[in-house]
Amino acid sequence: MKLSKEDRIRIIEKAAKQVGPSVFWSTIIVITSFLPVFLLTGQEGKLFGPLAWTKTFILIVDAIVAITLTPVLISFFLKGKFKEETANPINRALERVYGPLLRWCLNWRKTTIGVNIIALLVAIPMLFSLGTEFMPPLDEGSILFMPVTLPDISNAEAKRILQVQDKIIKSVPEVESVLGKAGRASTATDNSPISMIETIIMLKPQSEWREGITKQDIIRELDTKLQIPGVVNGWTQPIINRINMLATGIRTDVGVKVYGQNLDSIAAVSERVRGALRNVEGVNDLYVEPITGGKYLEIDINREALSRYGLTVDDVNMIVESALGGTPIGNTIEGRQRFSINVRLAQEYRNSVERIQRIPIQAAAAGTIPLSSVATVGFTDGPPMITSENAQLRGAVLFNVRDRDLGSTVKEAMEKISNEVTGIPNGYYLEWSGQWENQVRATQTLQLIIPLVVIIIFLILYFSFNSLKEAFFSLVTIPFALIGGVFIVYFYGVNLSVAVAVGFIALFGMAIETGMLMVVYLNEAMKELVEIKGNSHETITKQDIRDFVFKGAVKRLRPKIMTVSVSLFGLIPVLWATGVGTDVMLPIVLPLIGGVFTSSIHILLVTPVVFEMVKEYELKKHGKLDIYDVKH
Repeated sequence: MKLSKEDRIRIIEKAAKQVGPSVFWSTIIVITSFLPVFLLTGQEGKLFGPLAWTKTFILIVDAIVAITLTPVLISFFLKGKFKEETANPINRALERVYGPLLRWCLNWRKTTIGVNIIALLVAIPMLFSLGTEFMPPLDEGSILFMPVTLPDISNAEAKRILQVQDKIIKSVPEVESVLGKAGRASTATDNSPISMIETIIMLKPQSEWREGITKQDIIRELDTKLQIPGVVNGWTQPIINRINMLATGIRTDVGVKVYGQNLDSIAAVSERVRGALRNVEGVNDLYVEPITGGKYLEIDINREALSRYGLTVDDVNMIVESALGGTPIGNTIEGRQRFSINVRLAQEYRNSVERIQRIPIQAAAAGTIPLSSVATVGFTDGPPMITSENAQLRGAVLFNVRDRDLGSTVKEAMEKISNEVTGIPNGYYLEWSGQWENQVRATQTLQLIIPLVVIIIFLILYFSFNSLKEAFFSLVTIPFALIGGVFIVYFYGVNLSVAVAVGFIALFGMAIETGMLMVVYLNEAMKELVEIKGNSHETITKQDIRDFVFKGAVKRLRPKIMTVSVSLFGLIPVLWATGVGTDVMLPIVLPLIGGVFTSSIHILLVTPVVFEMVKEYELKKHGKLDIYDVKH
């Protein structure tokens, strides 16, 4: 068939007007489905916000191009002879497969609906059996080893332990390099005590690892080799550790903060909490943040002895300050930098209590006397570091979660603490923090926003179809899209997280968009039936409804399949992607891939069945069909 230029322009204009409203409403629905992502806050909002904004701007530009530039380009390139849609071999092959399947479903309607409902009922317990976590762990390609030792450790012993640990770590074949530090860095923002060691372990490329070994295997091997008495091991990654510490003040995956008014009581409650958590499956690297056990050098001045020697408290304090802390005697200037010059006793004259007791003091009446003549020198216990939050003293019991999901681990831990840690003094309370705190916040946001978004989408569908019934037909694809998403997430062993939730949110918009397309074509088929046979039960039979439902479902099969195929072709390669970042990408993509399959099956096979049953009911009850002028 060859068309004139005027006919081609007229047909292109008609098709563009037909598609325009559909493009608009589809864009609105998909953007609305991403509303929960826009409203995420904290770490999850910063991570997934750019994804939502990028997709939104792409959809807006895509919609503008589709209704403005695309018709113009078609008028330039779509020339020559035109063939019928059935002349396309791909289209014929699709209809040859789809036609018999749809016929079977229309003949066995109750069986078709029953199978879908059973699949949905099976997916629901599978969904609730999935583990939960805040975010899928991102493999940074390195390991951060954070052991904690006794708070009264000396500098020399901390240095020795650090060197021993580095040697042991470097002996593992997969380790490329090791760099450790004890205590704080040269910055005012680092409050790490000398008892805290941080060792960054850089790993070789995976191609150089022993066959069959994973990163978790390496961590378990290192943890086994690094069992040193008095040292509690901790394993994490550099970036997530800094994020956790900045966001929650907890340097492990999860922490139980203990608030109160007395450090000794907080330490006692913390030990009880640790005892309750010791046997919880999944809890690793468990330790209590030390708030007692620090050693302080105490110099108690004897005022009666001072009076005998004619000295004052200030005289002794100045001698001690100069001998131990140092006295500034001047400055040195090196280029643009200025440094203070301090003088104090050499290390060998102040490295023990006995030597400090022999610090000489010049007395006017008795000449030179040792410090021990006028003061008692000794060590006393005290807090190694005092931490406060919300104007209250705070301790913490810290642990990481490995070989189990975060949600079930914390829930079991909560039950054990509730049962075993009873009789906490008045004014003392516990608070869960770390990744669990983030997970609770994100879950509360999604639970509040997602139902609201579903209602908004339903209203958009209603305004598009001007019918509650037709809007429901499109919206009902959401639970059936969940089936495939739940199945594939379950069998891949992925935990529910914010990333998986974002994947399901994207799936909802995609499924509704395709379902809306099917309902439009089915309504157009009913409108065509009424134009041919009239709208009365006397002229329309059940077979007529079936024939035109079949025609409406098969009509324009290719664009429906193309919508699904484009999504799948863009997503499936992520399943085989490797490298940094794929850990977060996979949980987003899995629900989309599985959900697109099951929602497509539902839309192509189940929606026509339900539509036919509804039209038969309308014809039987009202004596006519409800015809909707759907703008598509």
